[in-house]
Amino acid sequence: METARRGLGEAGTEGTNAEQEVLGPVHALFQQRVDGDDALLRLAGLRFAQMGMAAEVHAHTPDQLEHVLQFVPPHARLPVVHLNRGINVLHGRDRAVVGEFADRFAGRVAGLVVHDKREMAAQTDRLLAALRELNARLCERPDGPLVFLEYAAGLDRGWFVEVAERLQAAERVSCCLDVGHMGLRQATARFGESHPDLNLKKLSPVDDRLPDLVADVQDAVGSALPHVLDVTRSLARLGKHLHFHLHDGHPLVEGLRDHFSFLTRLPIPFSYQGRRSLSMLYGPGGLASIVSSALEACPPQGVSFTLEIHQVEGRLPLADAEWLFPHWQDTTNAERMNYWLSVLSENAMLISQHADHDLPLSGRDGRV
Repeated sequence: METARRGLGEAGTEGTNAEQEVLGPVHALFQQRVDGDDALLRLAGLRFAQMGMAAEVHAHTPDQLEHVLQFVPPHARLPVVHLNRGINVLHGRDRAVVGEFADRFAGRVAGLVVHDKREMAAQTDRLLAALRELNARLCERPDGPLVFLEYAAGLDRGWFVEVAERLQAAERVSCCLDVGHMGLRQATARFGESHPDLNLKKLSPVDDRLPDLVADVQDAVGSALPHVLDVTRSLARLGKHLHFHLHDGHPLVEGLRDHFSFLTRLPIPFSYQGRRSLSMLYGPGGLASIVSSALEACPPQGVSFTLEIHQVEGRLPLADAEWLFPHWQDTTNAERMNYWLSVLSENAMLISQHADHDLPLSGRDGRV
C-alpha cells in the first residue's frame, strides 16, 4: 500500500530545514489549552518547532481547522486531525462531514480520527458498509488523508480487531488504538474477575477499603500493558498504518481517569511497596514497550504516535517566548500553556528514545 510505504502524510523535505531533528513518528496535541488569544497558538508553534514534534489538531469545523493550521510549524509529517467526538460514521450526514474535511485538506493533513460508538457493536455489517463507502470516496483523492477509527467506546477488543480485519482491503481506512481507553477497560474487567461484587471505578484513593484491595487493584492495572501489546500485534499483522493515542491513567482517579503524563504516579494516603503512591497503567517502562512493540510489528514507517495528554496543571516562565506576549498584562495563562507544552516535550523525548532506536535506518533521515 502506498501510504504504508511512504509513511503517514510524508511531506518530504521541501520547505523544511534538511538538518531538522525529527522525533521519529511522534505527534502531540496542538491546541489552545487555556483562555487567551492566538499568541498561545504561536507559543505552541514555537515549542513544537523547537522539539521537532508533529501535530495532532482537534477541529469541529473546516474553518476552525483552517485557522489552527496556520500556526502549525512545517514538519516532515503532516498533521493528524481529531474530528468532533460526536461524529458517527454510521450516519450518512456524518460521513459527508468526514468527506468534506478529506476533500478540503487533501495534501495538507495526513489523517482524520473518528471515534467508535457503543451502538456499532450491534451493527457491525452496517459499520463495515459505511466505512467501505467512505473508503471509496477517499480513494478518489490519492493525496487525501487516511481515516482512523479510534478505539474509544470501551467495546470488546475482539470486536475491534475483527472490524479491522474485515476492513483490510479498505486501504484508506485504518485504526487508532487509544491505550488509555483500552487499558482502563482491561483493568476494570480484570478486577471484576476477582471481585465481582465491586466496581473498580467506584473506589478511590481515600476509600477505607483500598488498603486491603490495593494489591488486587494494581494486579488489574498491570494487566493493561500485555493486553494492549496483544491488540497491537493483532492489528499490525494487517499491514496497514496504525495510529496510537498515548496517555497514562489509573482506574482509581476520580473524574477523567486517563490523559495523564507517563511521568505521573497516583498519590495515596498510605504506604504500598514503600511508596505513598501507585504506579499508573503504563509509566515510562510501559510506554517504551508499546512504542518498541509497535515499531517492531508494523510495516516500515507504518506507525505513528500522538501524545494525547490533557491532565496537566502548573506554570512555567515564558523565558525565550516572552516576546510573543507584549500585549498581555497578566501572563498566568501563557505560563500554564507553556508548562503543558513542556510536559508534552518531556513525554515526546521518552518516545523518541525508543522510536529512534527501533526505526529502520531509512526512517532516520527526517523523512519519517
